Amino acid sequence: MDVVDLARLQFAVTGSLHFLFVVLTLGLAPLVAIMNTRHVLSGNPLHERMTRFWGQIYVINYALGIFTGLVMEFQFGLNWSGLSHYAGDVFGAPLAMETLLAFFLESTFLGLWIFGWHRLPKKAHLACIWLVTLTAYASAFFVMVANSFLQHPAGAVEEGGRLVLRDFGALLTNPTLVFALPHVISAGLMTGGFVMFGASAYHLFRRTAEREFFVRSLRIGVVTASIGATFTVGFGFAQFGPIGSVQPDKFDGAVQGAALGGMILIGELGQFVVLFALLPLLFRDLLARWRWLHPVLMLMVPLPFVAAIAGWIAREVGRQPWLVYGRLRVADALTPGMTTGGLTASLVAFAGVLGLLAVVDYALIARAVRRGPGLVALGAPDLPVEPAPAPARSL
Repeated sequence: MDVVDLARLQFAVTGSLHFLFVVLTLGLAPLVAIMNTRHVLSGNPLHERMTRFWGQIYVINYALGIFTGLVMEFQFGLNWSGLSHYAGDVFGAPLAMETLLAFFLESTFLGLWIFGWHRLPKKAHLACIWLVTLTAYASAFFVMVANSFLQHPAGAVEEGGRLVLRDFGALLTNPTLVFALPHVISAGLMTGGFVMFGASAYHLFRRTAEREFFVRSLRIGVVTASIGATFTVGFGFAQFGPIGSVQPDKFDGAVQGAALGGMILIGELGQFVVLFALLPLLFRDLLARWRWLHPVLMLMVPLPFVAAIAGWIAREVGRQPWLVYGRLRVADALTPGMTTGGLTASLVAFAGVLGLLAVVDYALIARAVRRGPGLVALGAPDLPVEPAPAPARSL
């Protein structure tokens, strides 16, 4: 492989691994916020326990996902200085906004929510998790703005050998953004729903004592996955028109066709299974009582993650050999002086770090799921501190 292929492979591997964290974060954040809202409005302790349990899984995934995002940032400076030089004034602006939202606002509000249990007023504490959700979605918006600019450099003109932004409105209404953003958000909801009903099925299969807890979680997961799968496929097909108008050869070729077919087929499989097989079984709790179906639900959990990666492959591979479509080729965007040896070493290092984080993330989430809601540290009441005994007085 030459340097161009190695650089592309490195970004594909690290980008795919990073998105596995992102898509689950986007799916779990609103679900945790809704559970927290129900607890504040109703005072039902079950809703509080659900908030704490699923919130802990969200926090684990978010914390490790932050580190994968840092690895992604390093690549732009190391491998793609040509992109920064030619289009950095436009491409870098939405990424800077995403960094401010993800690393400052979102992290700040999440910290307040994590450490604010039993310390902040309930409504202020609830506002924190909703602000976490909104900033997470705003972060996704600015990332998709940057990515859509690479797909179709709307609103920018070339001056002095560099791209300069001339129409900010065109950047935010890019035709490759309009349907791609809700497509990603819907994929997140589908992923969150699959994880939720898969974990719930695990406990119901084991006949856990927390039956009511996981029956309710199973219902929420199935309904959320149904809604997410429906809109994921719908917005996926809706992108064909706008993308085809700006990238006529987007879906030509065997590689693009195979990747696109895998986004669509797995997404449709998940949608039809969830909608036409699982939803009717929610009535009379058949889905919770039929233990033979629980292993099937557990095996379905990886499907939305596979579909998410296939979708990114279709979106990114389709614009090759352009990095900024029609303006800057991938080969011209590489940092000068890159060698196959250096890229191979950085590929192994970055993939190893992200792969390790993905394994740790899976292990910690699986451990939290196995332990169940009875052993959740998030939001646990503070134990009273016993006063130290008074020192003995000498005679």
